Amino acid sequence: MIEVNFDGIVGPTHNYAGLSIGNRASFANAGAVSSPRLAALQGVGKMRRMLAMGLGQGVFLPHVRPNTDWLRTLGFNGSDTETLASAWMSDRALVANAMSASAMWTANAATVSPAPDTRDGLCHLSVANLSTMPHRASEAGQTERQLRLAFPDPRFFRIHAPLPAAFGDEGAANFMRIAPRSGGPAVEMFVYGEGQSGGFPSRQHRTASEAVARRHGLSPARSLVVRQSDAAIAAGAFHNDVVAVANGHVLFAHEAAFADPAALYAALAALVPDVVTIEVPADRVSLDTAIRTYLFNSQLVTMPDGGMTLVLPGEAQENAAVWAWLNELIAQGGPIDRLEVVDVRESMRNGGGPACLRLRVQVDADALAAIDPRFLLNETVCARLEQVITQEWPESIAPEELGDPRLWDRCARARSALTEALGFGTDEL
Repeated sequence: MIEVNFDGIVGPTHNYAGLSIGNRASFANAGAVSSPRLAALQGVGKMRRMLAMGLGQGVFLPHVRPNTDWLRTLGFNGSDTETLASAWMSDRALVANAMSASAMWTANAATVSPAPDTRDGLCHLSVANLSTMPHRASEAGQTERQLRLAFPDPRFFRIHAPLPAAFGDEGAANFMRIAPRSGGPAVEMFVYGEGQSGGFPSRQHRTASEAVARRHGLSPARSLVVRQSDAAIAAGAFHNDVVAVANGHVLFAHEAAFADPAALYAALAALVPDVVTIEVPADRVSLDTAIRTYLFNSQLVTMPDGGMTLVLPGEAQENAAVWAWLNELIAQGGPIDRLEVVDVRESMRNGGGPACLRLRVQVDADALAAIDPRFLLNETVCARLEQVITQEWPESIAPEELGDPRLWDRCARARSALTEALGFGTDEL
């Protein structure tokens, strides 16, 4: 199996409107001036680093923003400019939602079950409905369109439409896969929340997790539906990938990530005898620190030589407690044998680290060849992305500029320049 990480390009409307309830970083930076150009270049820089490490790298494009079609469903009408101006006069928060660049966090785009795990031997992708937050709930249609374009061959892929909005589904941010190192069938883990914790909503519903497992044709015996701890949600772990990450036969998690960790670890050990669970104790790295530094929102990846690397945000290195614990982990000689630090500070300020920016898709060589090559990266394409972003993306966006028609026009032109540079037709995306 070959793993390709599909990262979202940070869109030209990247701004700090503080729309994400329960996301501490999003709220803390609400109202600040954002740097869309720098954010997008940092994202491409991370993709370049992954390519240099010998890993497969893909890309998803920013969604159409401003989302005037969404505003029209709310009763605003006229030309795009008239629709936006009317909405701005009526309710500025609606325009902020319509300008959101949150589709860059492609860990929320879908849940992916690789072909070896499914009954029909296809790679299944279920588009997330993201129904809890208005600015994200509007993404599903454009996400589905990109997924169907990127993975078009029915011999290898099956794309599922979003679940009904009543059942909140946040995609791969609440999903993990554990595969035995010795070979054999994997275990797919779906993590959900219950009710509200600390006044914050639980975004992933148990019913949604169970539905995705059924529609993907997973073996019930090798599917675990696991409850996230209330403490984690209340502390700001709005998705499970803020407190846990898995790769291969390794689960890396905070002590307070799950409601019943002992039961989970026992179940995993029974299904995957060679599983390695690395639990970070709260007395070394507090839950608050883990969430502030996005220690677990790192990419845990298998290198071409078989070792594992933890790709961390710079904030993790800057925290003395986190960095000391990580270096002790490496010194112990376990399965994680390398730390790689990336700068995605602009994404982090809006509540998304390295793992939020990518959707993992595992395929064999034949399925990889069937992916639309326009969604796959190499150094030449990265350079093309950087050129367009440098020329077209706004350098900064202040909150009051969200109502400026000149910004609306510039962001629309920037996206068009990007899609053209990558070879997409006007009507494809």
